[in-house]
This record gives sequence, C-alpha cells and structure tokens, in this order.
Amino acid sequence: MIVVAIDGPSGVGKSTVGKALAARLDIPYLDTGAMYRAIGLLARRNGVRLPITESDRVAELSERADVRVTGSGGNIRTLLDGEDVSREIRQPEVSLYASAVAAIPRVRRRLAARQRELALSGGGVLEGRDIGTKVVPEATAKFFLTARPEIRANRRFEELARKGTPQDLASVRAEMEARDEADATREDSPLAYDETYLVVDTSDLGAEEVAERLRSWIVARQTVDLLRPGV
Repeated sequence: MIVVAIDGPSGVGKSTVGKALAARLDIPYLDTGAMYRAIGLLARRNGVRLPITESDRVAELSERADVRVTGSGGNIRTLLDGEDVSREIRQPEVSLYASAVAAIPRVRRRLAARQRELALSGGGVLEGRDIGTKVVPEATAKFFLTARPEIRANRRFEELARKGTPQDLASVRAEMEARDEADATREDSPLAYDETYLVVDTSDLGAEEVAERLRSWIVARQTVDLLRPGV
C-alpha cells in the first residue's frame, strides 16, 4: 500500500500534481484541503466572521457536519451535508476561512482523524499543509512543494479566471500572503517540513513534469527498499 503526502503553501500546484500522481500510481486522490474549505464555508454561512472568535461554535458545527470528497480524476466533488459545494469552496474569501478553521484544534483533530483513516485503509495521495508531519507521518513518501511568490500568485490568478471567479492580481497575492502567514504561525500543526521530506521547487516546471518526477522518486525508493537486506 502506498501513501503519499504532498505538503506546501497555496499556488505551488499541490492539487494538480496530486491528481496526476495518483493517476500514475493508480491509487486514490484524497483532497484534504477541500474538507477544511467546506468547514470554512459552513462557518461563513452560519454568520461566523473573520477573525474567528467563536472557536467552540465552529468546532461544534464541524462535528455535526457530513463532509465528503468523492469521485476521481477530473470529477472530484466536495459534498457538505449532501450538497455539492465544489465550486463555492474555491472562492477567495473561503480560502481565508479555511485557514482560520484549520487553526482550531478540535476541527483539525476531527478532520485529520478522518483523513488518516482513509489513507491507511486504502492508500492514496493526500495533499495539504501538515499531511506528512501530523496526519500520516509514516507515509511512504513525503514531498514539500514550493515556488516563487510571483509564480504562485499568477497561478492562483489564472485558476480563478478559469473557474469564472476572477480577482485582480494584487488582491490574489495579498490573500495568498495572508493565508501563508496564518498557516505558518498557527499553534496547532503549522505549515512546515522536516528532513523526511523531499523539497521540490515547481516554479519552472509543469504539473505533469512534477508528477512524473515524484513517481520516479517513489519507484526508485521502493526498489532500494526491496533490495535492502532484511526487508
């Protein structure tokens, strides 16, 4: 069974690379970020404002909610209490809510437990911000993707335009920097990596090229493990 952790900030191509890598390895793709976005959307719909001061209320909302990520390939959907919110959770403001709810320990514990259960029951590629450090530290392979800030902002800008929710580039970069700061400085499970990760700069690489590099690294690593005495 193969479990792959892909961590990193927004705009580095985690989702696109993760889906392509899962297809190459013929294992599930588990969009963990979509789960936090769904809870962020739920909090917003229930009148919770940023910055969040009602942590217990948001945690209670998350514990009552049924959040599911279904489908594969280009047909992955996020369901919130049975409603398809795949498009709505990609709005820029929901991104800020996602980071805010992810900083609430009770929310993280609930979603992380579900993510871990899915990963260890059938394998898969998981992408997020603390997959390899907290959710599945024993993952087969751990990758931390990064890219230059201007590249990340342009990617996010183009993604929003393709999805019919365009924003000006300056606003996109400001929102991205705010989310980075929130993710890196939160007390519980901050965005980080350690020596068990392979760091990959995606600034000048296409998603398919990155996915193939990761696949090759995993295959080579498995070959080495099989040849190691006593394994």
